Amino acid sequence: MNFTLSNRARSITLGTMILGALATVAGVMGDHSDHHQHSWASLLVNGFFFFGISLGALFFFALQNATETAWTVLLKRVYEGIYSYLPIGAVVIVVIMAAGSLHMHHLYHWMDHTLYHEYMVGEGHEAEYVDEAVQGAVANPNYDALIANKKAYLNQPFFWLRTLLYLGVFIGFARWFRKQSLQMDTETGESLVKRVLLNYRRSALFLVFFAVFSSTLAWDWIMSIDTHWFSTLFGWYTFAGMWVSAMITAVILVLYLKRKGYLPQVNNSHIQDMGKWVFAVSFLWSYLYFSQFMLIWYSNIPEEITYFQQRINEHPVLLWSVFFINFAVPMVLLMSRDAKRNPRFLIGVGTVIFIGHWLDVNMMVMPGSVGHDFHGIGLLEIGMFLMFLGLFLYTVLNALTKAPLTVVNHPYLEESVHHQI
Repeated sequence: MNFTLSNRARSITLGTMILGALATVAGVMGDHSDHHQHSWASLLVNGFFFFGISLGALFFFALQNATETAWTVLLKRVYEGIYSYLPIGAVVIVVIMAAGSLHMHHLYHWMDHTLYHEYMVGEGHEAEYVDEAVQGAVANPNYDALIANKKAYLNQPFFWLRTLLYLGVFIGFARWFRKQSLQMDTETGESLVKRVLLNYRRSALFLVFFAVFSSTLAWDWIMSIDTHWFSTLFGWYTFAGMWVSAMITAVILVLYLKRKGYLPQVNNSHIQDMGKWVFAVSFLWSYLYFSQFMLIWYSNIPEEITYFQQRINEHPVLLWSVFFINFAVPMVLLMSRDAKRNPRFLIGVGTVIFIGHWLDVNMMVMPGSVGHDFHGIGLLEIGMFLMFLGLFLYTVLNALTKAPLTVVNHPYLEESVHHQI
């Protein structure tokens, strides 16, 4: 059965985009931060959040292939629809990074080349920055020894090489998986089995790339905002947030499709298993959140503790709200079997956790990039969120119309249809 995007759904998604765009324009007009830093930071929050959802869906899709999991076969097209947003998300990321390289904003302090040289000759725009005390050189007041020591990694050529590599690999695998999925609908017999095995191998290869890139992109795009700070858990912590957001998106989307009469073979056992994933990955995120905070706070090393000092002192409500929403809500409300089989309840709880993880990305980005100009979630943040939400939903729903919602000839289809727990 093919999905048809109704006029009502089209109007709601486009209306959400327009409403968000209008609120965003109003928020940008009220942004008096240097170089509209606040607006660029909000763009990064939403660009990264929705890109992360599509990337989390691609990861889970590949994971199911690599582990030869049967129960998710009925849901493959849903995950394909979610990761169809990847190219749009990639464009947003590239725009933000290019604007930083052109000094249109200063989200990434390390992109200022004057930080890396201990001496300078001359003044103003004509100054020449050098590493030795040559004749006429004076101490460079902008020199930052900590950032300079990270130059081997945090330099623009290497940064751009990594960024383009991440995006190229992710989009390349996403397109390949989608192509293979559609081709499997037309094949039977030995050729189908060979294609399933090929998907298995390519999925395992993708997971190797993802294991590295999911951490390094978090360091590059998010952690490097707070350039003096680092955490060895940050990549895993960011990944857990992307993964659980993707699982929430998938279960809400499946429930929406079932309400519209699609995916009739998806039963309560499938829904419960999807709810289990939301519950389990929420605990993974909570564990990493607490571990990162506890280990750094307990060790009390000055160059590490600054990250949490800023957030506790200036944004305590946001910091603790993020933890308790994303930990307590799933722990209390999704523990029972019945809760994970109740569509309305699951949609409500999932929406709350979804917003909680959006707030988490705000907490990661805003304090380090905007500083004292960030006074909490306001019109700019809400408007940007709604604009991206509308764009994301329209992209995903439109992608679902391009192929049957259920795969046709997959060897594990019958097992998925009769899935019971």
